[in-house]
Amino acid sequence: MGLFGRGRGGGIMNVIRCDEQEYIVWKWRPRNQEANSTSRENSIRWGSTLRVKDGEVAVFVYQQKDGTMQDFIEGPFEQTITTANLPVLTNIIGLAYGGDSPFQAEVYFINLQQNNQVRFAVPYFDVFDPRLPDHGVPVAVRGTMTFNITDYKQFIKLNRLVNFSHENLIKQIQDAVRRNIKGIVANLPQETGLPLVQVERMIMEVNERSEQKLRPRIETDFGVNLKAIDIAAIEINKESPYYEELRHLTAGITADTLKAQRDVNIKNLKDTQEINRQNMEETLRIQREEAQRAQRLQTETQFIGAHGLDQQTEVLKAAAESLGQMGQMGDGGGGGGMNAAGMMTGMMMGGAMGHQMAGMMGNMGQYWQQPQGGTPPPMPGSQPTPPPMPNVQWFVAIGGQQAGPFSQPQMMQLVQNGNLKPQTLVWRQGMAQWGEAAMQPELSPLFAPPAGATPPPMPPPMP
Repeated sequence: MGLFGRGRGGGIMNVIRCDEQEYIVWKWRPRNQEANSTSRENSIRWGSTLRVKDGEVAVFVYQQKDGTMQDFIEGPFEQTITTANLPVLTNIIGLAYGGDSPFQAEVYFINLQQNNQVRFAVPYFDVFDPRLPDHGVPVAVRGTMTFNITDYKQFIKLNRLVNFSHENLIKQIQDAVRRNIKGIVANLPQETGLPLVQVERMIMEVNERSEQKLRPRIETDFGVNLKAIDIAAIEINKESPYYEELRHLTAGITADTLKAQRDVNIKNLKDTQEINRQNMEETLRIQREEAQRAQRLQTETQFIGAHGLDQQTEVLKAAAESLGQMGQMGDGGGGGGMNAAGMMTGMMMGGAMGHQMAGMMGNMGQYWQQPQGGTPPPMPGSQPTPPPMPNVQWFVAIGGQQAGPFSQPQMMQLVQNGNLKPQTLVWRQGMAQWGEAAMQPELSPLFAPPAGATPPPMPPPMP
């Protein structure tokens, strides 16, 4: 404050400003005017200067016919008070005083920027462990609360500025903080199941719960913005007679819990190892079976030629039995004499069988050698197969499967027993593709009836 000049009414000009370093609400008074001393403590002369710093707001409170009025000037602001920059005061300046005399208005400065810290301490109070509900152990809590003012209009509604006391506001806030934190800590063991002797470990939990519970209460009741609650310490009176009892009880429970957890972990480890062992055995069993199956397939592939020879042997064996029966057949009249036709047929079939057997034996000797060319092309619609050895003559498609090799006499036998027909597919070395048997020059005569195949009538029997 200081002398600014003299107005038209001859009064002292004022500089309205707040020079306090730490404050929440501060009331301005002219120089040498104490609180409630005279009516001049609220006198403001026309032309006085108003200075409002950044981070604070000046509140003008005055009376009009309509009742108490308020005007808010937010910083930064520095101007001479006139009706141009304070239009709400126009009636006071123009009508009540005509601009020649001081007008009455209370001026308050509210700090919007400063963080205000309130220290609090909750003295020892009994907290009960749910396991021993009749044995209370004293617990104390210390910390700080940080707040500021953001909604100054709400703050003014909740606090009388004319009688505002910083100490009174802090005391009210401290009482509210103590009451709520005491309730939070007292119920913590019951709500969380944490042993009372370990409540100091829950300092962050208490901090978070306190902020959640206190923030709406502080803002609603006092009009200030709660920025943070910082619990510095939760202290247990370890000299209490029940503390040691609870500590031993908790230690025993903790030891039992650790032992049980250890047993569970060991069992889980053993179960896991057993499962892994069983899985490994099953995997090895499957691998063995797959290896054995692959070996069997390889063996069957290697001996498929021998299997084919066995099948051909069975065919020739049946043919030999038929040959014997043909040799024993009598003449057509049933006289039991030699059957020349049967004998000739048997000789021919015997030669064919002998040739076939020779081919089979030669084929067995050559099976174990690497084939060099002479492989027939794959049958239509079948997988490619290796060509036979150079001495193989004919391959025949019987029942959708490749059979052979067969010699020319054997091919004749196949025609006679109906296994080789004109449209049957055959192949021999030198042919590009499989072809019908009747289309092959070497085989076509087998399907034409031989000349003179029909015997003449038999002579009459001799007397």
